[in-house]
Amino acid sequence: MYKPGYLELLEKGELAARVRDLNELLFECRLCGRRCGVNRLAGERGYCGAGKLLEVASSCLHRGEEPVLTGGFGVGNIFLGRCNMKCVFCQNHSISQPEGNTGSDWSISTAEIAEKLLRFQKQGCPTAGFVSPTHYAPQIFEALNLAAERGFSLPVIYNTNGYDSMELLSLLDGMVDIYLPDFKYWNSEYGYIYSDAPDYPETARKSIREMYRQVGTLLTDPSGTAVRGLIIRLLVLPGGIAGTGDVLRFIAEELGNDVFVSLMSQYYPAHKARSFPPLARKLRPEEYSEALEILEELGFENGWVQDPVTSPDSYLPGIDFEL
Repeated sequence: MYKPGYLELLEKGELAARVRDLNELLFECRLCGRRCGVNRLAGERGYCGAGKLLEVASSCLHRGEEPVLTGGFGVGNIFLGRCNMKCVFCQNHSISQPEGNTGSDWSISTAEIAEKLLRFQKQGCPTAGFVSPTHYAPQIFEALNLAAERGFSLPVIYNTNGYDSMELLSLLDGMVDIYLPDFKYWNSEYGYIYSDAPDYPETARKSIREMYRQVGTLLTDPSGTAVRGLIIRLLVLPGGIAGTGDVLRFIAEELGNDVFVSLMSQYYPAHKARSFPPLARKLRPEEYSEALEILEELGFENGWVQDPVTSPDSYLPGIDFEL
């Protein structure tokens, strides 16, 4: 039976110390690639809008993730409020880029998150995930520590946009079982224009290399449910903006074509996208087909693809069939 790395750290007496080290990153915040340097422990808020207290927009049993993560039941997902990027096409913009003060609605203690994790396990979830966790990593892993002390033992998914700092990832080594990063853009200009993150491509490359070093290729239990490893999500964008072909070549050359890739065609113009052509339109089937051809040419055999005709009409990331 698989044993999560955080349990090994707990048994060695190292998990709480690791959480304390994570909290040190809040003093001059350097959790993400932006490294805005505010003192969140003193109540200052960073570029993302996050301060000292944990904010959770939603927690639920989520069946819309890749099948290997849900185990036919669903992932116990905790969706963190706010985001360290400002993607103009964000489908979750009400959560990631909220208007006004959400503090009274979203504020939650680490003890309450620990209770949610334990409840997911009791309900039968095979995995638990943190969605958009980067800017609240110290708080959520404090909650994980509390839950682990009370018997929590599910593999933990770190579902990130890929804009994580190396300081953060080095401390997460052994604490995360499954990394689930996006790789949004290959071109730094597009990172700046569409997400206000010109260094996104460089940061994502470093981050994903480190994630792969920590957890390697995806491993599953006898039932076929993931317990450890890396899955990279690639959302194909209109007009070639994502540079999906270049990203796939990077993965194949530096990590290997046995890495699990989720190639998504579900783009539709949400949030402010209609003011940013060509993001003002849906993805064309032929654009997705081009990315799929490159995926196949490079020899990727592990992962999932989508139907480019039907997937943009669904809010959830419906994964349709294996390669």
